[in-house]
Amino acid sequence: MLSFFKESLIGQYIFVFILSMVPLVELRGAIPFAHGFAETATGFNLPLSYVIIAIGNMIPMPFIFFFARKVLEWGKDKRFIGKFFTFCLEKGEKGGKKLQEKAGGGLYFALLLFVGIPVPGTGAWTGTLAASILDMDFKKSVLAVIGGVALAGTIMGIVSFLSVSAILGIAG
Repeated sequence: MLSFFKESLIGQYIFVFILSMVPLVELRGAIPFAHGFAETATGFNLPLSYVIIAIGNMIPMPFIFFFARKVLEWGKDKRFIGKFFTFCLEKGEKGGKKLQEKAGGGLYFALLLFVGIPVPGTGAWTGTLAASILDMDFKKSVLAVIGGVALAGTIMGIVSFLSVSAILGIAG
């Protein structure tokens, strides 16, 4: 099965697509793999992979926006998961209010930057959950998260290109 992803061109595209949908990994983890695949002699199309990765990263967004908060609220009273779900809700609300205070009228731009700066704990999943908890407008949130994904993709593309180039230069 792993050889399918490694040796098959379609398998490589499927791999980065699925990887881009995984929480915490998202686009930030999929782009370096795409650069690695592009360096092999398979004909892997890097610009096409960026589009596939961005789409994969955005697919979970409506589900997170409309259902994650409801799931967390449902689970906060449950025996085994209640404390964790309550923690997530409280953390999200506290962080969201703090973001609102600092951002003022630029809340959607702040969301774009939050999603777009590729550091641990940020990304489309976290940004969308924050937008949901803050009861932000869905359409404006989508545009902010798309902008953030594009920014993160650009940053990760440059970093990945420089890293892969450096590794290949050293390996000779």
